[in-house]
Amino acid sequence: MRKTLRLTLGLACLAAAGFATSAAAADAYPARPIRFIVPAAAGGPTEIVTRMLAEKMSDSMGVPVVVEAKPGAGGNIGADLVAKAAPDGYTILMGTMGTHAINQTLYRSLPFDPIKDFAPVTQVVSYPLMVVSNPRLPVHDVAGLIAYAKAHPGALNRASGGSGTSMHMSGELFNEMAGVSMQHIPYKGSLPALTDVMGGQADLAFDSMVVALPLVKAGKLRALAVTGPRRSPAAPDVPAIAETVPGYAMTSWIGVFAPAGTPRPIVDRLQREIAKALTDQKIKEQLTSQAADPVGSTPDDFARFVREETQKWAPVVKASGASVS
Repeated sequence: MRKTLRLTLGLACLAAAGFATSAAAADAYPARPIRFIVPAAAGGPTEIVTRMLAEKMSDSMGVPVVVEAKPGAGGNIGADLVAKAAPDGYTILMGTMGTHAINQTLYRSLPFDPIKDFAPVTQVVSYPLMVVSNPRLPVHDVAGLIAYAKAHPGALNRASGGSGTSMHMSGELFNEMAGVSMQHIPYKGSLPALTDVMGGQADLAFDSMVVALPLVKAGKLRALAVTGPRRSPAAPDVPAIAETVPGYAMTSWIGVFAPAGTPRPIVDRLQREIAKALTDQKIKEQLTSQAADPVGSTPDDFARFVREETQKWAPVVKASGASVS
């Protein structure tokens, strides 16, 4: 009985000591610069949003928040760096739909586990894509696109910024839900893909509104729809696919992750700082101009969202046949 009591008290003391250590670390956090890893090229939309947040976080937290672009392997290089970093809140990741929902099915093997090796902090933004076509294609809306695709099986093709990207998978989901077959042509980025759509070498594309919308306004592309569950404030006259294909919804997203094992008080502090930054009027205006919707979810809500996204996209990736060694 005494041994059991001593063991129980000992375990309780260890737990209390561990909690006290975590609490002390959280109270002192941050005490040095924070590395904010972006698993994509500098100058892209993910890095731009990250820099917006980093500036506000630096001011609010009193230490530099340094953005580092670590592109490559579909985001896996940057994600792996953070997965293997010390779980102390000083190295964090701006993860993407690719790194945390698509790649574990797309890649035959990953050097990290997108679920087990990270502590979700918060979803930062979500943003729909836009379906655009060459203006000479004889369709003006989603209903017309579906009718044309069914009348000409296999004749239509769609460009994307690369295999396994959100641009690729949004088209695969459309094929499945609309009951059509449009051939996929992968490019190395959005600009070459949209250039070929404008030139008529490709018929249409599902692509970033930030890139596509100016080309639509210039008359070089025709907007058929947006992929979100509802119309976008950035293009209110463009219908959502869901208005014709009930249940279709695809929004790309980015969110912040810390290494697994990061003390919860530190995760919560990061979430609060990011959520506060997202309420800044200047940042809200900048995000709106990029057709991005700020989120700022709790860690638990974000963790649940990531699991749901993984389950949603795994069968779509498998059905597409896309695979990377």
